[in-house]
Amino acid sequence: MEATALRERGWSISAIARHLGRDRKTIRAYLNGERVVGVRKKSAADPFEAFVPYLRARFQDDKHLWASALYDEVVALGFALSYQSFTRGLRRYELRPHCEACRGVVGRVTIEIDHPAGEEIQWDWLELPDAPWGDDAHLLVGSLPCSGKFRGVFSEAEDQPHLIEAIDGVLRRFGGTAKEWRTDRMATMVDPKTGVVQSSFVPVAKHYGVVVRACPPRRGNRKGSVEKSIDFATQRFWRTMTGETMPDAQRLFDRFCERIADHRPRSLARLEAIVGAEEAGRLLAKWAKKRPSVGDLGSLEPLRPLPGVPFPAEITANNTVDRFCRVPFEGNFYSVPTGLCGQQVVVAHRLGAPGVEIRSHSGLLLASHTRHTPGAGYVVRDPAHHLALEREVLAAFSTARPCKKKQNRPPGEAARKEAKELLSAYEDHDVVVSLDTYQALVDDMTAGGSR
Repeated sequence: MEATALRERGWSISAIARHLGRDRKTIRAYLNGERVVGVRKKSAADPFEAFVPYLRARFQDDKHLWASALYDEVVALGFALSYQSFTRGLRRYELRPHCEACRGVVGRVTIEIDHPAGEEIQWDWLELPDAPWGDDAHLLVGSLPCSGKFRGVFSEAEDQPHLIEAIDGVLRRFGGTAKEWRTDRMATMVDPKTGVVQSSFVPVAKHYGVVVRACPPRRGNRKGSVEKSIDFATQRFWRTMTGETMPDAQRLFDRFCERIADHRPRSLARLEAIVGAEEAGRLLAKWAKKRPSVGDLGSLEPLRPLPGVPFPAEITANNTVDRFCRVPFEGNFYSVPTGLCGQQVVVAHRLGAPGVEIRSHSGLLLASHTRHTPGAGYVVRDPAHHLALEREVLAAFSTARPCKKKQNRPPGEAARKEAKELLSAYEDHDVVVSLDTYQALVDDMTAGGSR
């Protein structure tokens, strides 16, 4: 402050430095704004600076990438500081690009909803376009709102049989089911207009012993737990997922839920609401933690046991037999008897059963196989089908010498006879055989002024 005042009076930098007892370079740096009062220049190198080029490149790939997802990446690359230091570096270097389109997004007024432990599971589909395996990905996410624990299963479609299969897969990963299932106006579960459970889904609810409840229309925040879980899974998992096939994506997602999602911290008050204050203190001492995690709370939720087998819904598909006598189904290939190439057949799998059946449209059973992991690219051939196809291929082989391709073969007697018949139609017409005739025609046209 004093140096600035003296400079405004016309003092030179040398005079100010002698008056204040400071070096001239120090005085010049403060007057030029190169230094800030109270902020000392660090003598050690900034460990964040080495990662700035990588982070700039990642933000060019995706300017909405979460900082927590980036932190996982830079830790694997050798970043040794805390997450707080990482986010401080992002702000200091102003690395995140500005997005004008997202600037005006504001939240809505909301309030917390009480969710007793083991009372409710919230369901919703997550549609992910341009999956690495070539189709749109469909991920069914189930979330326990009390603890925040969630699991998901990738599916080929969102029809009711695939929905039932995905629900059972999520429940098996939870190890049980809550008393109620909360969903939006999903047409495969409830009537979108009335919210009443679909008659075809009632046996499914009875099979698992649950009550299905629909959210009010246009009230997505009623199932805010699964909505936030979907947002978290999309930003932290899907944007950086490296799997090339659906089984790879499922394996990576299961590992992500166990190693990252389940380790999110939760408040002590939520733990006390589940087990009481005294038991909460004992558990924290046992876990050697100050705060519980999502996985800790999820392990305490009293879920109901599951039936031994999934609900026996049948997944079917109409597919065409290829020239290898195979039928594609769920990313694998299953053989059929010879003679069906190009034919449409029905492939069916009943949940809980180990096999796949291939039937004609009239219901005739053509083949049955053991079902393999969907999307794994297996080629399953029955030995009898393989032998029959091999015999047919070998029988089609010929030992005859191939025809010569460079022989001179002019039209034969039969061809010349047919050509003569074709030319007979033009016998009544004058045939020009001399260029003199053409010249006479040209002279006549020229004399008449024609072109």
